[in-house]
Amino acid sequence: MTTQRIYNRDVCLILAGSFFYMASSMLVTPLITGFAGSLGAGSALMGLVGGMSNFCSLICRPTAGNLADRLSKRRLSTVGLLLMLAGYLGYVFAHNNGVVMLARVAQGAGFACCSVCMSTWVSDLMPRDKVGSGMGMYGTMNALSMAVGPAIGVQCWQRLGYHVSFAVSALFAVGALVTVRLVSDRGMPGAAPAPRRPEPGEEHLHLLDRNVIPVAAIVMLFGIPYFATQSFLVTYVQTRQLPVAVSLFFPLYAGVLLVLRLSMRDLFDRLPYLNFVLAGAVCESLALVCMTFLPNNGVLFLAAALMAGGYGLMCSVSQSAAILMAGEGHRGLANSTYYVGLDLGMTLGPVLGGVLLGHLAPVWLYPVMLVTMPLSVAVYFMGGVGKKLRR
Repeated sequence: MTTQRIYNRDVCLILAGSFFYMASSMLVTPLITGFAGSLGAGSALMGLVGGMSNFCSLICRPTAGNLADRLSKRRLSTVGLLLMLAGYLGYVFAHNNGVVMLARVAQGAGFACCSVCMSTWVSDLMPRDKVGSGMGMYGTMNALSMAVGPAIGVQCWQRLGYHVSFAVSALFAVGALVTVRLVSDRGMPGAAPAPRRPEPGEEHLHLLDRNVIPVAAIVMLFGIPYFATQSFLVTYVQTRQLPVAVSLFFPLYAGVLLVLRLSMRDLFDRLPYLNFVLAGAVCESLALVCMTFLPNNGVLFLAAALMAGGYGLMCSVSQSAAILMAGEGHRGLANSTYYVGLDLGMTLGPVLGGVLLGHLAPVWLYPVMLVTMPLSVAVYFMGGVGKKLRR
């Protein structure tokens, strides 16, 4: 009865919509740089095209977070999905990279709106003592889309070409749009909370939630090794001539993460955030040690599973912690602050990975990345995260 009450029709529709919009974006991700190259872009422009959507999302998130606390989340999600749909249709009809760049801007702005609004919408429909499990299920939909979207995109591209693949991503966006419009709860902001005395410096900070910044920094530190791996795993394995099936890493990661999030979703509400920070740091540290050696596929699979227990779980747990720290009426800004940390991890991971591979022997990539794990634990204590969560 409890499960039925929590995961009602509206919550299930929002979760389905989150799967569709995320899958549409993940479908494009492995194809867009190659598509830019097919239109004549050099390596520098290909990289710019690939990063443009994330950069626009990073810029737009604070605005989306503020709007999510003031406007209907259904309306704002609809605007975001229309922008994403416009981006995908731009790819379908693009015949030069100028159009592709404009489409990337539209997709990035729309993605910022959807990611902030839908996660805030789900959390608003959950009782406070079930926010962790609710965000765990939201994260499960994201993990499922991360596994399904790229696989569909690559298969469509291999069989039917780029333009048809982007048309499929547009269909996913349409599915998300239809699903969101069927939600009866409009996601209107609740009554404004009672005013409180601002903390020193807080009155000057309007684009980020001051309390959530340490959690965003923790997510960034956990994300840096993962996104460096996402960008350079193939190069790393080829350069070191390691005898492993590199293509299996991310499907296994997504599969393990799906199982972990489903089996542990109730623990997200029961265990302190510190437990997850410490356990996640240990798991990701061991994953980086495994990646340093990689003697066979067994160790590669172990590294993927440990990375799911580190970065993968920390995404959901950190997002629910950010929401609880912000409180009612500020969840949109809290979510946007969390996603800024995630975006920074997505940006810094490939950049730092490229710098390390350019200046050090490849074998040193993961040992140097290990420094992010003790830093994440240090940020927890120095940022007073435990004290803020107990308020």
